[in-house]
Amino acid sequence: MLKQPDLVSLKKGDTVDHYLMIKKIEARNTKAGKAFLSLELGDKTANINANVWNDTSGFEPLSAMAKPGSIVKVSGAIDEFQGIPQIKLNAASLADETAGVTPRDFLSKSSRDPALMEKELLNRIDQITNSNLKTLLRNIFSGERLEKFKTAPAGKSWHHGYLHGLIEHTLEIVRICDLVCEFHKGLNKDLLISGALLHDFGKTEELTYDSAFDYSDKGKLIGHIVICASMIEEETKKIPEFPEELKNLVIHLVLSHQGKLEYAAPVVPKTAEAIALYQADELSAKVNAYNNALKSEIAGESNWTKFIHLAQTDLYRQNIPSEKEEDINKSLFD
Repeated sequence: MLKQPDLVSLKKGDTVDHYLMIKKIEARNTKAGKAFLSLELGDKTANINANVWNDTSGFEPLSAMAKPGSIVKVSGAIDEFQGIPQIKLNAASLADETAGVTPRDFLSKSSRDPALMEKELLNRIDQITNSNLKTLLRNIFSGERLEKFKTAPAGKSWHHGYLHGLIEHTLEIVRICDLVCEFHKGLNKDLLISGALLHDFGKTEELTYDSAFDYSDKGKLIGHIVICASMIEEETKKIPEFPEELKNLVIHLVLSHQGKLEYAAPVVPKTAEAIALYQADELSAKVNAYNNALKSEIAGESNWTKFIHLAQTDLYRQNIPSEKEEDINKSLFD
């Protein structure tokens, strides 16, 4: 097992003697023409930038062979550039097999128990009363597809960007939608919950997550929304007399769940269930993203993060005492 201080615990001036995963790598040149590698390195707790200059030990092998997902051994110290932490490197080299480290050592994962989340998922599917929707969901959430769904992250980095993040995010949305249905009685609960369960299923094929999280060729060319819509189209053909309107309404929930055309939704929400799903997705994603940023992007003794481009603001960590936190692995549906 890898034993080294977490990146998130290091402060300016601390020594770095770590194995880290390359999350991003780009060959660049200074204005004076000096070659260097711009890296984003990470462990399970945080990512940090580092530059490998052409006179740094290890520059040539890294230039030739390093890629996202590669594991490197780095030495240096924590420094800052324009107020943003970075590693000032003395040396960097690709890790070899004798190091005894694997990509999974550097991939963060959900704090919730995957087995419990799988149980919650299957139990919620069993509660669907519409026989066509229940059959559709049982057919999709099975076998290898279920295994991928349980493991995949929900995103590359912004929200639920860790192993088992997709099922965690999905269950949060289901719980929010269940609550919404309690005081908006006109909503078709089976339809809304089915859309919540399926909305991001295409990410099982859009993302790769064996090493550094990235987009697959299929993900880049087609995207998770169309992947999922196509899957629903095909799966409903296998169910005798699956109603055309019901199929279209389920697909509409998937196509519209990102809410706006400028957010890459092919269509905007046009049903009450669709607008409820969009808002539930926003709530789960944004709160998770902000909480993760507050854990990993706070610098030094400050209560403020750096400017977060996806949030278009910096974020403040409040320190007001709250009630004792409940067990993270208590079922969301108890």
